[in-house]
Amino acid sequence: MGLKELALIEASGWKEFPPRLPEQPIFYPVLNEEYATQIARDWNVKASGAGFVTRFNVDADFVGRYPVQTVGDALHKELWVPAEELAEFNRHIVGKITVILEFR
Repeated sequence: MGLKELALIEASGWKEFPPRLPEQPIFYPVLNEEYATQIARDWNVKASGAGFVTRFNVDADFVGRYPVQTVGDALHKELWVPAEELAEFNRHIVGKITVILEFR
């Protein structure tokens, strides 16, 4: 993610992802650090001057409703959470969202 989204997560007490923008109908958490690193380093730095990789846990029973999507390479696995379901998704985050890598 970029700087603006990270600031909103921090403002939530590191407990939730911010609502999607109108042009973002899906929240797509990625399922492995290597893919998240590619996004942060290769896309977010160019778009916002910084990119961050976060880690968080979600209640397994809840998150199982979202099938794993493979987009492109076999490494590129993510969930597709409709924007209107993000508040409920956030309620099922266990613990806090943490930053594990930063790129500038």
